[in-house]
Amino acid sequence: MTGLKLLVIVGFVIGGAALWAMPVFTADAAMTDRARKFINDHVARLRPLETSANLAWWYANVSGKDEDFERKESAQNKIDEALADASAFAELKSLKQAADKGEIADPVVARSVQLLYLQYLEKQVDPALLKKMVAKANAVEKAFNNYRAVVDGKEMTDSEVRRVLKESKNSARRRAVWEASKGVGGVVSADLRELVKLRNESARQLGFKNFHALQLFLNEQDGEALLHLFDELDALTAGPFRAAKSEIDARLAADCGVSVDELRPWHFHDPFFQESPAVFNADLDAPFAKADILDVCRRFYASIGLPIDDVIARSDLYEKKGKSPHAFCTDIDREGDVRVLANIVPNEYWAGTMLHEFGHSVYSSKNIPRSVPYQLRMEAHILTTEGIAMMFERFSKHRAFLERMGMTVPNPQQFDEAAAKAQRNQLLIFSRWCQVMLRFEKAMYENPDQDLNKLWWDLVEKYQLMRRAEGRNEPDYASKIHIVSAPVYYHNYMMGQLFASQLHHTIARQVLGGANPRRALYNDRPEVGAFLKEKVFAPGRLYDWNRLTELATGERLNPKAFADDFRGP
Repeated sequence: MTGLKLLVIVGFVIGGAALWAMPVFTADAAMTDRARKFINDHVARLRPLETSANLAWWYANVSGKDEDFERKESAQNKIDEALADASAFAELKSLKQAADKGEIADPVVARSVQLLYLQYLEKQVDPALLKKMVAKANAVEKAFNNYRAVVDGKEMTDSEVRRVLKESKNSARRRAVWEASKGVGGVVSADLRELVKLRNESARQLGFKNFHALQLFLNEQDGEALLHLFDELDALTAGPFRAAKSEIDARLAADCGVSVDELRPWHFHDPFFQESPAVFNADLDAPFAKADILDVCRRFYASIGLPIDDVIARSDLYEKKGKSPHAFCTDIDREGDVRVLANIVPNEYWAGTMLHEFGHSVYSSKNIPRSVPYQLRMEAHILTTEGIAMMFERFSKHRAFLERMGMTVPNPQQFDEAAAKAQRNQLLIFSRWCQVMLRFEKAMYENPDQDLNKLWWDLVEKYQLMRRAEGRNEPDYASKIHIVSAPVYYHNYMMGQLFASQLHHTIARQVLGGANPRRALYNDRPEVGAFLKEKVFAPGRLYDWNRLTELATGERLNPKAFADDFRGP
């Protein structure tokens, strides 16, 4: 009956168990039906477009071909046009107001309306502007995929760059390779700056001060709370990081035959100092020299009840010309077509990367139940999927894990000492690196006309304690692909680290019988996969990230477990 008001208590049920119950409120049955119709119409229109766009994005990154990037751009434009529909947004806005007032009885429908509102809101700008942003982002991403460092006339892959930075003792050689790897920044910086201004223009059309503020709103995050969290992390990590870096600097300087004062960015072991340099007494790459990293991942995930054979079969995993030099996981259709792009070489870095990417793959429509509606059949948030991936990634530095996977670890005691230190340093180093990324992007979108080269290195020196090269004035910030293809995203990696620690400690306590989190392993423990399926994967995106964290771990997201992990025994 139209306009009928109902007093209801509702819950969301998966696998026979109610996950939560809403309090009693007054609901409008007609409004709920109206919302359901909108959602059904949306899914019918957008689902095929999203699948086509995901496939186009996949093939463009695999091939690097112009025609594939053109298809990718066209597919994204079709999605943008559908979401930009002003009449559909007007209806959705009305439905959201009803949901906010508790007038939509079904919590799944109400949550869907709230999330669809955010999805449509971003596209309520000038259609020509949307197309400009897509075209510019596409061009910059293509430039990244096709760029290779060239040193002494020889083109180098990303893995070759990393090998030189990790192994060479020659400072001049290291500098040449590092500078060549940064050369992509000069190629894309002008287009990136223009893209930033286009993004800001779109945000202002929607009533936001800039694109950074808009993206936080769209991702259900509060800017002030985020900065407060990162200030807290800064205070928590500054002292331990300074001590760790002092030891690292001494070892790097000795390895390269320079003084500590002479250390510069190219003396560190990755292009951004976002990873722990391999400067301790054991070679963490040694166990992987003859290992089949892909098979290790396959057997491990099968042993915890989260098999990935179908993902492997669809994936593209080794280096080739034109292909994106990075790694990612993508869910093509939310029906189980999940794929990983990678460029595997046999070392610890790529072992960790593959555990990470396949971690994303198991937190996807492979394991989110089909009973969860399409519009909610995805991870709760960027930070939760990154947290799952990071939790698994950490095992690449765990000797007992490697031995259980059949690998031989030379000098076990030395490996344990080096790996433990590398893991603790990694958490500290990554935390400081994320400070740079968050604060740089925020400042860049607030004022893209400022001296971004200087801003970048000011932040690097402040948070990473790494000295800039004298006289260098290049757009090194623009060599970080996330700033282009995943804007206002990087802080979620750090929040993901907090989630990873918090969830791992919960698993050690609740699933593994109170095991020490530093020694807790998941090998051959299918109950770990069952726990993740029930507590993390099953709800899809029904809950916001803080509620999901609370349901899975008993607490809202906080840095307590993370701090315990980097402080050591």
